[in-house]
Amino acid sequence: MNATFRFGYVTLMGRPNVGKSTLINRLVGKKISITSHRPQTTRHRILGIKTTQDTQVVFVDTPGIQTKRGKAINRTITRTAIASTKDVDVLVLIIDSIGWQAADRDVLGTLGGTSTPVILAINKVDRLRNKDALLPLIAQSEHYFGFHEIIPISAKTGHNVDRFLDTVKLYLPCGDAGFPADQLTNRSDHFICAEFVREQLFRQLGQELPYATAVDLIAYDDSGKIIRLQAQVWVDKPSHKAMVIGKQAQRLKQIGVEARKQLERFLGRQVHLELWVKVRSGWADNQTALNALGYNEDLK
Repeated sequence: MNATFRFGYVTLMGRPNVGKSTLINRLVGKKISITSHRPQTTRHRILGIKTTQDTQVVFVDTPGIQTKRGKAINRTITRTAIASTKDVDVLVLIIDSIGWQAADRDVLGTLGGTSTPVILAINKVDRLRNKDALLPLIAQSEHYFGFHEIIPISAKTGHNVDRFLDTVKLYLPCGDAGFPADQLTNRSDHFICAEFVREQLFRQLGQELPYATAVDLIAYDDSGKIIRLQAQVWVDKPSHKAMVIGKQAQRLKQIGVEARKQLERFLGRQVHLELWVKVRSGWADNQTALNALGYNEDLK
Protein backbone atom coordinates (compact mmCIF):
# COMPACT_ATOMS: atom_id res chain seq x y z
CA MET A 1 0.00 0.00 0.00
CA ASN A 2 1.20 3.49 -0.89
CA ALA A 3 1.71 5.38 2.39
CA THR A 4 1.55 8.84 0.80
CA PHE A 5 -1.04 8.46 -1.96
CA ARG A 6 -4.75 8.61 -1.09
CA PHE A 7 -7.57 6.83 -2.89
CA GLY A 8 -11.26 6.58 -2.12
CA TYR A 9 -14.90 6.82 -3.11
CA VAL A 10 -17.01 9.89 -2.39
CA THR A 11 -20.77 9.86 -2.95
CA LEU A 12 -22.55 13.07 -3.90
CA MET A 13 -26.11 12.92 -2.67
CA GLY A 14 -29.07 15.24 -2.34
CA ARG A 15 -32.56 15.98 -3.55
CA PRO A 16 -33.21 16.25 -7.29
CA ASN A 17 -31.85 19.30 -9.13
CA VAL A 18 -29.52 20.48 -6.38
CA GLY A 19 -26.42 20.51 -8.61
CA LYS A 20 -24.75 17.12 -8.17
CA SER A 21 -24.09 16.59 -11.88
CA THR A 22 -22.83 20.14 -12.38
CA LEU A 23 -20.40 19.65 -9.50
CA ILE A 24 -19.04 16.34 -10.76
CA ASN A 25 -18.49 17.83 -14.22
CA ARG A 26 -16.62 20.74 -12.62
CA LEU A 27 -14.49 18.39 -10.52
CA VAL A 28 -13.34 16.15 -13.37
CA GLY A 29 -12.98 19.00 -15.85
CA LYS A 30 -15.19 17.48 -18.53
CA LYS A 31 -18.90 16.99 -19.03
CA ILE A 32 -19.66 13.35 -18.26
CA SER A 33 -23.03 13.77 -16.52
CA ILE A 34 -25.96 15.48 -18.21
CA THR A 35 -27.73 18.48 -16.74
CA SER A 36 -30.98 20.39 -17.17
CA HIS A 37 -33.20 22.67 -15.14
CA ARG A 38 -35.56 19.77 -14.54
CA PRO A 39 -35.33 17.60 -11.43
CA GLN A 40 -34.42 13.93 -11.79
CA THR A 41 -32.47 14.40 -15.01
CA THR A 42 -29.83 11.97 -13.72
CA ARG A 43 -31.12 8.40 -13.75
CA HIS A 44 -27.93 6.36 -13.43
CA ARG A 45 -24.97 6.14 -11.08
CA ILE A 46 -21.94 7.68 -12.77
CA LEU A 47 -18.37 7.72 -11.47
CA GLY A 48 -16.27 10.83 -12.02
CA ILE A 49 -12.57 10.22 -11.43
CA LYS A 50 -10.32 13.08 -10.31
CA THR A 51 -6.60 12.25 -10.21
CA THR A 52 -3.93 14.58 -8.84
CA GLN A 53 -0.29 14.04 -7.96
CA ASP A 54 -1.08 12.61 -4.53
CA THR A 55 -4.75 11.60 -4.67
CA GLN A 56 -7.37 9.84 -6.75
CA VAL A 57 -10.95 10.64 -5.77
CA VAL A 58 -13.79 8.66 -7.30
CA PHE A 59 -16.91 10.82 -7.07
CA VAL A 60 -20.20 8.96 -7.35
CA ASP A 61 -22.91 11.02 -9.03
CA THR A 62 -26.29 9.68 -7.97
CA PRO A 63 -29.89 10.32 -8.97
CA GLY A 64 -31.76 12.60 -6.61
CA ILE A 65 -33.34 10.65 -3.77
CA GLN A 66 -37.14 10.66 -3.80
CA THR A 67 -39.30 9.36 -0.98
CA LYS A 68 -42.52 9.05 -3.01
CA ARG A 69 -43.24 5.69 -4.58
CA GLY A 70 -43.97 5.57 -8.29
CA LYS A 71 -43.30 3.45 -11.32
CA ALA A 72 -40.61 0.80 -11.51
CA ILE A 73 -38.16 3.32 -12.93
CA ASN A 74 -38.64 5.65 -9.93
CA ARG A 75 -38.17 2.81 -7.46
CA THR A 76 -35.06 1.61 -9.30
CA ILE A 77 -33.57 5.11 -9.42
CA THR A 78 -34.13 5.62 -5.70
CA ARG A 79 -32.62 2.22 -4.85
CA THR A 80 -29.61 3.18 -6.96
CA ALA A 81 -29.20 6.47 -5.08
CA ILE A 82 -29.46 4.86 -1.65
CA ALA A 83 -27.18 1.94 -2.57
CA SER A 84 -24.56 4.47 -3.63
CA THR A 85 -24.25 5.67 -0.02
CA LYS A 86 -22.98 2.28 1.13
CA ASP A 87 -19.33 1.17 1.30
CA VAL A 88 -17.85 4.55 0.40
CA ASP A 89 -15.26 6.63 2.25
CA VAL A 90 -17.05 9.98 2.34
CA LEU A 91 -20.63 11.16 1.89
CA VAL A 92 -21.28 14.65 0.56
CA LEU A 93 -24.78 15.99 1.09
CA ILE A 94 -25.52 18.91 -1.23
CA ILE A 95 -28.20 21.50 -0.48
CA ASP A 96 -29.14 24.77 -2.16
CA SER A 97 -28.07 28.10 -0.67
CA ILE A 98 -31.75 29.10 -0.40
CA GLY A 99 -31.86 26.86 2.67
CA TRP A 100 -33.09 23.53 3.88
CA GLN A 101 -36.17 22.12 2.16
CA ALA A 102 -38.37 19.25 3.29
CA ALA A 103 -36.81 17.08 0.57
CA ASP A 104 -33.31 17.88 1.91
CA ARG A 105 -34.33 16.72 5.37
CA ASP A 106 -35.76 13.56 3.84
CA VAL A 107 -32.40 12.80 2.23
CA LEU A 108 -30.61 13.56 5.50
CA GLY A 109 -32.91 11.08 7.20
CA THR A 110 -31.59 8.25 5.02
CA LEU A 111 -28.16 8.65 6.64
CA GLY A 112 -29.42 7.69 10.09
CA GLY A 113 -26.50 6.51 12.26
CA THR A 114 -23.92 6.27 9.49
CA SER A 115 -20.30 6.02 10.62
CA THR A 116 -19.06 7.41 7.28
CA PRO A 117 -17.79 11.01 7.39
CA VAL A 118 -20.45 13.37 6.06
CA ILE A 119 -19.59 16.73 4.49
CA LEU A 120 -22.26 19.31 3.75
CA ALA A 121 -21.80 21.35 0.56
CA ILE A 122 -24.02 24.43 0.32
CA ASN A 123 -24.26 24.95 -3.43
CA LYS A 124 -25.32 27.86 -5.64
CA VAL A 125 -23.84 30.56 -3.40
CA ASP A 126 -23.34 32.62 -6.56
CA ARG A 127 -27.06 33.34 -6.39
CA LEU A 128 -26.81 35.04 -3.00
CA ARG A 129 -26.69 38.82 -3.03
CA ASN A 130 -25.65 38.89 0.62
CA LYS A 131 -23.14 36.20 1.59
CA ASP A 132 -23.86 36.95 5.28
CA ALA A 133 -27.07 34.97 4.75
CA LEU A 134 -24.90 31.85 4.85
CA LEU A 135 -24.08 32.27 8.54
CA PRO A 136 -27.55 31.38 9.91
CA LEU A 137 -27.81 28.57 7.35
CA ILE A 138 -24.52 27.10 8.52
CA ALA A 139 -25.65 27.39 12.16
CA GLN A 140 -28.96 25.71 11.32
CA SER A 141 -27.12 22.93 9.48
CA GLU A 142 -24.88 22.29 12.49
CA HIS A 143 -28.02 21.88 14.57
CA TYR A 144 -29.51 19.34 12.15
CA PHE A 145 -26.54 16.97 11.94
CA GLY A 146 -22.96 16.50 13.07
CA PHE A 147 -21.34 17.27 9.73
CA HIS A 148 -17.58 16.83 9.64
CA GLU A 149 -17.28 19.90 7.42
CA ILE A 150 -19.64 22.54 5.99
CA ILE A 151 -18.40 24.20 2.80
CA PRO A 152 -20.22 26.83 0.69
CA ILE A 153 -19.55 26.35 -3.02
CA SER A 154 -20.74 27.23 -6.50
CA ALA A 155 -20.52 24.28 -8.87
CA LYS A 156 -21.53 26.61 -11.71
CA THR A 157 -18.74 29.18 -11.26
CA GLY A 158 -16.18 27.02 -9.46
CA HIS A 159 -16.19 29.18 -6.33
CA ASN A 160 -14.58 27.29 -3.42
CA VAL A 161 -14.55 24.00 -5.35
CA ASP A 162 -10.78 23.67 -4.92
CA ARG A 163 -11.18 24.05 -1.17
CA PHE A 164 -13.97 21.47 -1.25
CA LEU A 165 -11.71 19.01 -3.08
CA ASP A 166 -8.83 19.59 -0.68
CA THR A 167 -11.15 18.98 2.27
CA VAL A 168 -12.53 15.75 0.82
CA LYS A 169 -8.99 14.43 0.34
CA LEU A 170 -8.33 14.65 4.09
CA TYR A 171 -10.91 11.93 4.77
CA LEU A 172 -9.63 9.40 2.23
CA PRO A 173 -7.52 6.39 3.23
CA CYS A 174 -3.98 5.84 1.99
CA GLY A 175 -3.76 3.45 -0.92
CA ASP A 176 -2.88 2.99 -4.56
CA ALA A 177 -5.00 4.47 -7.35
CA GLY A 178 -7.83 2.27 -8.51
CA PHE A 179 -8.02 3.61 -12.06
CA PRO A 180 -5.57 4.81 -14.74
CA ALA A 181 -4.56 8.43 -14.19
CA ASP A 182 -6.16 9.59 -17.47
CA GLN A 183 -9.53 7.86 -16.91
CA LEU A 184 -12.37 10.29 -16.10
CA THR A 185 -15.36 7.98 -15.70
CA ASN A 186 -16.43 4.35 -15.52
CA ARG A 187 -19.02 4.90 -18.24
CA SER A 188 -18.42 4.05 -21.89
CA ASP A 189 -18.63 6.51 -24.75
CA HIS A 190 -21.72 4.59 -25.90
CA PHE A 191 -23.50 5.29 -22.59
CA ILE A 192 -22.57 8.98 -22.53
CA CYS A 193 -23.63 9.45 -26.16
CA ALA A 194 -27.10 8.12 -25.33
CA GLU A 195 -27.19 10.42 -22.32
CA PHE A 196 -26.43 13.50 -24.43
CA VAL A 197 -29.46 12.69 -26.59
CA ARG A 198 -31.61 12.24 -23.48
CA GLU A 199 -30.34 15.56 -22.15
CA GLN A 200 -31.86 17.34 -25.13
CA LEU A 201 -35.19 15.62 -24.55
CA PHE A 202 -35.20 17.10 -21.06
CA ARG A 203 -34.14 20.52 -22.28
CA GLN A 204 -36.44 20.84 -25.28
CA LEU A 205 -39.64 18.98 -24.41
CA GLY A 206 -42.31 20.54 -22.24
CA GLN A 207 -44.23 19.47 -19.17
CA GLU A 208 -43.91 15.81 -18.14
CA LEU A 209 -43.01 14.38 -21.55
CA PRO A 210 -39.24 14.01 -20.93
CA TYR A 211 -39.94 11.65 -18.02
CA ALA A 212 -41.81 9.33 -20.38
CA THR A 213 -38.81 9.01 -22.73
CA ALA A 214 -35.64 6.94 -22.81
CA VAL A 215 -32.78 6.59 -25.29
CA ASP A 216 -31.24 3.41 -26.66
CA LEU A 217 -28.04 3.78 -28.70
CA ILE A 218 -28.30 1.07 -31.35
CA ALA A 219 -25.26 1.82 -33.53
CA TYR A 220 -21.83 3.35 -32.90
CA ASP A 221 -19.28 3.35 -35.71
CA ASP A 222 -16.03 5.24 -35.18
CA SER A 223 -14.05 3.45 -37.91
CA GLY A 224 -14.04 6.44 -40.28
CA LYS A 225 -13.26 10.14 -40.05
CA ILE A 226 -16.86 10.76 -38.97
CA ILE A 227 -18.37 8.93 -36.00
CA ARG A 228 -21.76 7.60 -37.04
CA LEU A 229 -24.40 7.09 -34.38
CA GLN A 230 -27.96 5.78 -34.47
CA ALA A 231 -30.29 6.09 -31.50
CA GLN A 232 -33.87 5.19 -30.71
CA VAL A 233 -35.98 7.43 -28.50
CA TRP A 234 -38.50 5.35 -26.56
CA VAL A 235 -41.86 6.92 -25.76
CA ASP A 236 -44.88 5.57 -23.95
CA LYS A 237 -47.72 6.59 -26.29
CA PRO A 238 -48.30 7.37 -29.98
CA SER A 239 -49.25 10.92 -28.97
CA HIS A 240 -45.84 11.25 -27.32
CA LYS A 241 -44.19 10.16 -30.55
CA ALA A 242 -45.92 12.91 -32.46
CA MET A 243 -44.83 15.51 -29.91
CA VAL A 244 -41.20 14.41 -29.94
CA ILE A 245 -41.08 14.45 -33.73
CA GLY A 246 -42.94 17.75 -34.02
CA LYS A 247 -44.44 19.44 -37.06
CA GLN A 248 -42.56 18.44 -40.20
CA ALA A 249 -40.06 16.68 -37.88
CA GLN A 250 -38.65 20.03 -36.79
CA ARG A 251 -38.49 19.23 -33.07
CA LEU A 252 -36.68 15.93 -33.58
CA LYS A 253 -34.29 17.67 -35.96
CA GLN A 254 -33.50 20.33 -33.36
CA ILE A 255 -32.97 17.70 -30.67
CA GLY A 256 -30.52 15.99 -32.99
CA VAL A 257 -28.69 19.23 -33.84
CA GLU A 258 -28.14 20.18 -30.20
CA ALA A 259 -27.20 16.64 -29.18
CA ARG A 260 -24.68 16.45 -32.02
CA LYS A 261 -22.98 19.63 -30.79
CA GLN A 262 -22.52 18.10 -27.35
CA LEU A 263 -21.34 14.81 -28.84
CA GLU A 264 -18.71 16.50 -30.97
CA ARG A 265 -17.38 18.40 -27.95
CA PHE A 266 -17.18 15.20 -25.96
CA LEU A 267 -15.75 12.94 -28.67
CA GLY A 268 -13.52 15.56 -30.30
CA ARG A 269 -14.59 14.50 -33.78
CA GLN A 270 -17.30 15.17 -36.33
CA VAL A 271 -20.47 13.22 -35.62
CA HIS A 272 -23.34 12.07 -37.83
CA LEU A 273 -26.40 11.31 -35.68
CA GLU A 274 -29.61 9.61 -36.78
CA LEU A 275 -32.63 9.51 -34.46
CA TRP A 276 -35.80 7.44 -34.56
CA VAL A 277 -38.78 7.53 -32.22
CA LYS A 278 -40.32 4.23 -31.15
CA VAL A 279 -43.47 3.62 -29.09
CA ARG A 280 -42.89 1.12 -26.29
CA SER A 281 -45.92 1.32 -24.03
CA GLY A 282 -45.33 0.91 -20.32
CA TRP A 283 -41.53 0.78 -20.57
CA ALA A 284 -41.04 2.85 -17.41
CA ASP A 285 -42.99 0.33 -15.33
CA ASN A 286 -41.51 -2.78 -16.98
CA GLN A 287 -38.43 -4.21 -15.28
CA THR A 288 -37.40 -6.14 -18.40
CA ALA A 289 -37.40 -2.93 -20.44
CA LEU A 290 -35.46 -1.13 -17.70
CA ASN A 291 -32.89 -3.92 -17.66
CA ALA A 292 -32.49 -3.56 -21.43
CA LEU A 293 -31.68 0.13 -20.86
CA GLY A 294 -29.03 -0.74 -18.29
CA TYR A 295 -30.77 0.25 -15.07
CA ASN A 296 -29.98 -3.10 -13.45
CA GLU A 297 -26.25 -2.41 -13.87
CA ASP A 298 -26.43 0.37 -11.29
CA LEU A 299 -27.53 -2.04 -8.56
CA LYS A 300 -24.76 -4.60 -9.04
